Amino acid sequence: MKGVAQKARKLGGRLPRSTPRRWAKLNLLATLVRRDLEAQYKGSILGNLWPLLNQLSQLVIYTYVFSIVLKVKLSLAGFPENSDITFGVWLFAGLLPWTAFTSGLIKSGVSVVGQPNLVKKVVFPLGLLPLVPIFTAFIESSLGLAALIVIVAVSSQKLNATLCLLPLVWVPQLLITAGLGYLTAGLTVFLRDIPQTLGVILNFWFYLTPIVYPASIIPQEWRAWIFWLNPMAAISEVYRDLILLGEVKHWGEWGVATLISAAIFCGGLAVYRRLRPAFADVL
Repeated sequence: MKGVAQKARKLGGRLPRSTPRRWAKLNLLATLVRRDLEAQYKGSILGNLWPLLNQLSQLVIYTYVFSIVLKVKLSLAGFPENSDITFGVWLFAGLLPWTAFTSGLIKSGVSVVGQPNLVKKVVFPLGLLPLVPIFTAFIESSLGLAALIVIVAVSSQKLNATLCLLPLVWVPQLLITAGLGYLTAGLTVFLRDIPQTLGVILNFWFYLTPIVYPASIIPQEWRAWIFWLNPMAAISEVYRDLILLGEVKHWGEWGVATLISAAIFCGGLAVYRRLRPAFADVL
């Protein structure tokens, strides 16, 4: 981390006139994310394959509980009818954005209190700290996404052209994660109960989002509220639209989720910037 601090001093102190400051920060962010990825599994045999194995283990557990024990069945065009494999790929497509969201958010919440040495450095851009675990988790989820695309291609014997739209659904996903990450990271400096509270909230949030169960079983009078007020519900369904169905059935929900996520990002960033001057005094 000493090398990162030196690089931050170089980038944040005397920047060449030809180098825009925002590109210098992006370069530093990329360096921090790369080091975070390297540090997490340093010395392990499987290295960065562990995130994929963790995602696949979740898939096996949820598929067993909901498809085999609870007999939740569904059908998708181009996939075997009421098959455990069909349920598995459907479940995995919904789990991917949620796993990246929760993993990044939980680690982002303690990103400031966990780096007091960087907080107290005048030249370090503190706005990058909550973003590092968010982008780390996002990159780790890309391994699962690649595996899912291969499984879908083998199972259905086709690749949907709508996969090209995936970068657009990453926008609201990253915005809501970063917005809540900034909010929780800033508040955790002053209220150390925030990470534990966040864990409880995310447990409720998970089961209020149609990830392990189809949205069709939600009572009709509640379904609209779930989709229009819960951005992660819309994001998960759009993942399934793009990867599995090859068509977007939730354009409206996608648009609203993007607007809500943008508002959350602006609000969370504003709170973080307001609290940032006091970080060094508290830590």
